[in-house]
Amino acid sequence: MDLELRHLKIVRAVAEAGSVTKAATLLGLAQPALTAQLKRIERVLGGALFERDHNGARPTPLGELVLSRAMVLLPAARELQEEAVRFANASGEVPSYRLGATNGPILGGLVDRLATAWPSTPVSTYTSWSAKELTTMVMLGRLDFALIGACGESPPPVEGPVVWLTVGVDPVFVMLEENHPLVGREEVALAELAGERWAVTPGDSCFGDCFATACARAGFTPRTIYETDVATCTHLAKVGRAAVLCQATFQPTPGVATVPLADAPLRWRQLLGWHPEGAAARVAASIAEHAKAAHADAVRRSARYAAWLAGNPRFGTSP
Repeated sequence: MDLELRHLKIVRAVAEAGSVTKAATLLGLAQPALTAQLKRIERVLGGALFERDHNGARPTPLGELVLSRAMVLLPAARELQEEAVRFANASGEVPSYRLGATNGPILGGLVDRLATAWPSTPVSTYTSWSAKELTTMVMLGRLDFALIGACGESPPPVEGPVVWLTVGVDPVFVMLEENHPLVGREEVALAELAGERWAVTPGDSCFGDCFATACARAGFTPRTIYETDVATCTHLAKVGRAAVLCQATFQPTPGVATVPLADAPLRWRQLLGWHPEGAAARVAASIAEHAKAAHADAVRRSARYAAWLAGNPRFGTSP
């Protein structure tokens, strides 16, 4: 017997009900029939999934493993079925765009452009600090496209059949309190910030290691590094508690200013990923063009970045 989705539904039902008897009632099965089915499932998986006594059924360690996988696979299978039905009824057109993104400058502009270009096609979004999570969601068909960042020349997540395209490459700037003595400079050397505390938004790329390496080359070890959300990073910069590493496209708020780092020791690549066999792959080229245009818009909106690019014409923002 091969393991099937209906078997995972049985395991989930027993776990949620807390007993085989209650699960049988919920599933509309006789208790002996469900018990026999559960035993066959346990034989396929190599061990007991539940400890059963007069108090009910509790998952074993193997049962916990199976349940954790079922909580991913069952919703993904349901979403696949729903998406297939919508696709079949959409005359061959992509029925919706599901976009996932880490912190970056592109998502808002891309949503706006897609809504303008295809006003009848719904667009949904999902954000996460984890590029690996978004990659997995693309692999499972829960997202059509993922917008993530990668540090410098580091590769994107490579697990699974996901195609990645570079949308743009940007230097990393530093955000400082508006009255900081270095704010008026066209550029600052990283070494000039050796005495600062630092803040950065979270992620699962190698950016932390790259920053530590850049600091070592500049002759210092960074002091406290706060890893937190954008709003907290901005607040720490505004009150002078930290120098914040930020993307050059970041739009500063009142009380803070961005300053370029000399020689651009840190760079950030904007990447677009999709499953080559997914339904949305047919429009990937068009989505990529819209993503590049959204990135270019973000660059133009940053006066400090545009001025820096004018003085550094060999720095490419396009792949």
